[in-house]
Amino acid sequence: MDLTAGHVWVMVSAALVLLMTPGLAFFYGGMTRAKAALNMMMMSFIAVGLVGIVWVLWGYSMTGGDGVAQLFGNPFASFGLQELIGTEDLIGAGYGVTFAIITVALISGAIADRAKFGAWSLFVPIWVTLVYCPLAFMVWGGGLLSADGLIGGAVGEAIDFAGGTVVHISAGVAALVLAVILGKRQGFGKDPAQRPHNIPLVMLGAALLWFGWFGFNGGAASTAEEAGLIWINTMAAPAAAMVGWLVTERFRDGRPTSLGAASGIVAGLVAITPACANVSPIGAVGLGLVAGVLCALAVGIKYRLGFDDSLDVVAVHLVAGVAGTLALGFIALPVDGAGGGLFYGGGAAQLVAQFVSVLVAVTLSAVMTALIGLAIHRTIGFRITSDNEVAGVDLSEHAETAYEFGGLGVGGSFHPFADQFRDKKTIDQTESVNS
Repeated sequence: MDLTAGHVWVMVSAALVLLMTPGLAFFYGGMTRAKAALNMMMMSFIAVGLVGIVWVLWGYSMTGGDGVAQLFGNPFASFGLQELIGTEDLIGAGYGVTFAIITVALISGAIADRAKFGAWSLFVPIWVTLVYCPLAFMVWGGGLLSADGLIGGAVGEAIDFAGGTVVHISAGVAALVLAVILGKRQGFGKDPAQRPHNIPLVMLGAALLWFGWFGFNGGAASTAEEAGLIWINTMAAPAAAMVGWLVTERFRDGRPTSLGAASGIVAGLVAITPACANVSPIGAVGLGLVAGVLCALAVGIKYRLGFDDSLDVVAVHLVAGVAGTLALGFIALPVDGAGGGLFYGGGAAQLVAQFVSVLVAVTLSAVMTALIGLAIHRTIGFRITSDNEVAGVDLSEHAETAYEFGGLGVGGSFHPFADQFRDKKTIDQTESVNS
């Protein structure tokens, strides 16, 4: 079969989505303290390696084909992708793995500064297998939530074009569960040092995420008309969300911030993900504004409820994911003059379908993440020791530091080994002179 423009676009889109995970690494890495930046970035990069292997072996098989009780596909149907060799389906498999990778990587921001790298590396393949792949099958692979599925057939098929439930709600719920299991960072809500150490890195990450998101949303476009609508909506929603977040900051805090701008962009991208092909550009602007305001306000929830979601995964991905998914019940465009959301006279049917899909995604992710997270935490342990947290997770888990200042690693009074490093430097310099 000849390589068509459609094939090329899916391959380019897959590359764009894959770039989003390093972009997420920059985004998250800049938001942590300097002594945890490398570990934070490594949690995204290891997701690429581990999920890439899982996807080839059994992950792809679990997201399609003949289902097991409409919950997941047969993991052995295309084990190792052997059945796909010589077919164009390998292109779709390549596109699909990039979604699985970034979904699990999103979770890591909630447990920044305090998670064992080995425990995270164990969590990643298990979570993708037991949460992401089944949910992807239920929504996109002909499972429970599809038009012919047990739930979808009863309440109607929910709209989720690019992953509101499969990606963002599942990751946001998992982030909340892990944050509760691991507990709060030392000094949470009190230590002024627990703030982003590199805002330019955060903004670079946000820019890469926005760039890659055009492939994330647009890769599955089936017509030029649909692709154009997706592109404009993927531009408009995050633009409006950034404005909404900054206006909220201006009235609440007195100043708009760079971190708020970057966070608002991501909130808008999350909100438009499930709706990108099914709302008008005006609807995308409205959705973005609402998501920006809601997510900016949601950041404070963790302090009121007492859970430590380090980088606000819950406030951005869960809140915006739910907002975008439920919004389709109100602003979804009719198809060939039929259906649509409440604002288009479509009745409450679509809203009910959207609500049920949210409920299923939340329940599956919460239950399975709790089981996986608690099993790891109570066996090998998911959290580093208090001493290692003070010293910095980069040193304890990777024996590296992101920055080198005069031989003192990341520098600063928080480094407990500063005197040892200084003494070693003096000894090395003396030996160099003597030699």
